[in-house]
Amino acid sequence: MQTTHRILYRDARTMDALPDESIDLVVTSPPYPMIEMWDQIFTEMEPTIGGALEEGRGQEAFQAMHRVLDEVWLELYRVMKPGAICCINIGDAVRTIKQRFQLFSNRSRIQSKFTEIGFTLLPVIIWRKQTNAPNKFMGSGMLPAGAYVTLEHEYILLFRKGGKRTFPSPEQKRRRRESGYFWEERNRWFSDLWDFKGAGQELGGVNLRKRSAAYPFLLPFRLINMYSVAGDTVLDPFLGTATTTLAAAACGRNSAGCEIDPAFGEHIKQRLLQEGKEAGSYNRQRLSDHLKFVRRYTEEKGPLKYINRHYGFPVMTRQERELKLPLVKSLEETGDGRFRAAYMQQQGRSCLLHEFSR
Repeated sequence: MQTTHRILYRDARTMDALPDESIDLVVTSPPYPMIEMWDQIFTEMEPTIGGALEEGRGQEAFQAMHRVLDEVWLELYRVMKPGAICCINIGDAVRTIKQRFQLFSNRSRIQSKFTEIGFTLLPVIIWRKQTNAPNKFMGSGMLPAGAYVTLEHEYILLFRKGGKRTFPSPEQKRRRRESGYFWEERNRWFSDLWDFKGAGQELGGVNLRKRSAAYPFLLPFRLINMYSVAGDTVLDPFLGTATTTLAAAACGRNSAGCEIDPAFGEHIKQRLLQEGKEAGSYNRQRLSDHLKFVRRYTEEKGPLKYINRHYGFPVMTRQERELKLPLVKSLEETGDGRFRAAYMQQQGRSCLLHEFSR
């Protein structure tokens, strides 16, 4: 088994290298409008934004930034297959404009545009980002009424192109069955509240640190497992540090990503080559965690009813019997912004059970 991963160094507003209806899933986090660290990149794409900010025309700048993103959303609709899901990690912004502190709701603006384009809105996930900040307020402190609550969460907005995805052929049905998740994972993942830490920024240059706000590996890893099957193609139109690419490889999916800033190129290459094989550890951990769940459940409530045919261990439901997790063996560069992941052959139940139960 192999998967391919393509990096396109170009503006995501024109993804003409991607054919119509070629993408099975989108997982991305765009620049956040009205967050100062992204003012420059928005202004480079639309020069009127800089003037609006300097002159205190906040709403004008906010709408202009979103019009830049709107062009990307339109391209997504073109390249996504019918039934494909789009997952967008976004946070609202707070900013003082002309001495007036206010909220700029990126969430609602994006949802409004996606509805206009023709996407179907799905229930939202709230990602509560843990913080160690001692002062969880903004404003005048102990005196009413000039303090404001802090924003300690972001959103994962979910949209679908058209109706529910179908799997009509025997091969599609098989891939779907092998791409399932464990019962206990389903109960954690399909909640509207996620609570885990964001990603630290360890990039090689000051300018890259200013540009990057990477989400943690666990975020795209979950979403890819939840909303795609093995062999699908996952797109990230704002690739950044290539976390989505690594997660797609770990999940046994193909991927494509757009990054407008070529300065990220060497970092992306080195990260994929250095961390590609390690990405397989997440699925190893899933198998180990499942065996712990089986032992705990058996001790407390008795044996589980079904057996997974690949690994020979018990599972809760009939739908988990053919679940099979890919394990990355290597991730190598093949040239022209392309990478290829190879996977281990999983044979021998007793060896696998011994390895993952340690």
